[in-house]
Amino acid sequence: MFTGFTDETVQFFLDLRFHNYTDFFHENHDRYVEVVQQPFYALISDLAETALRIDPRMEVRPYKCLSRIHRDTRFSRDKSPYRDHLWFLFRREAEPREKSLFYYGEFGPDRLDWGMGIWGENRDVMDLFRRKLAANPDGMLAMIRDMDLPGRHLGLGGSAFKRLEVPPQIPPELDRWYRAKDMYVGKVMPSYHWAFSEKLRKEMARDMLALAPLYQMLRGLSDDLQS
Repeated sequence: MFTGFTDETVQFFLDLRFHNYTDFFHENHDRYVEVVQQPFYALISDLAETALRIDPRMEVRPYKCLSRIHRDTRFSRDKSPYRDHLWFLFRREAEPREKSLFYYGEFGPDRLDWGMGIWGENRDVMDLFRRKLAANPDGMLAMIRDMDLPGRHLGLGGSAFKRLEVPPQIPPELDRWYRAKDMYVGKVMPSYHWAFSEKLRKEMARDMLALAPLYQMLRGLSDDLQS
């Protein structure tokens, strides 16, 4: 059971940030497993039931969900071999990460974040989303209001088309949604101290369920494209 990350989790990431080379990591591998990997695995396992309630086909095996500590440096100017933070994703089993629909959580010395979104740009899904929104703006507005994003301190993020013409039937409240180029809804400035107790698990689970209607609507659009 996840009871929170610890000061040792943060310290490991900080140490790795300043000693980012292979020998250091190999010498501290057991420490990594104990203070970083195991707490992440516990959090993923505790959230798995919620993820499967939302989508029974969700991948919930911790080792499949958690990002690798090793960085892919092939196309990066930064050749540091290890990350100083980690994230996890709940997405459909065997679905490629690019353009996938997923829930995410992220933690490191200077970051704590979670939410739901689409990985990168997925023009096909977003075009379908716009058509659905234009066909039934009142239904979309009701769904978004029912999710109570401001009340849960969740906000729409991602880039937007600046010159995209918005149909006149789209209410101002949905303007930003219609213009979305890519999309995620994330927690707005969560309290960092939540990461050190079971409150993090509870807050993440509540937000996952709160965002379930949006996930299921986007999931349906994505499935329609693949059928």
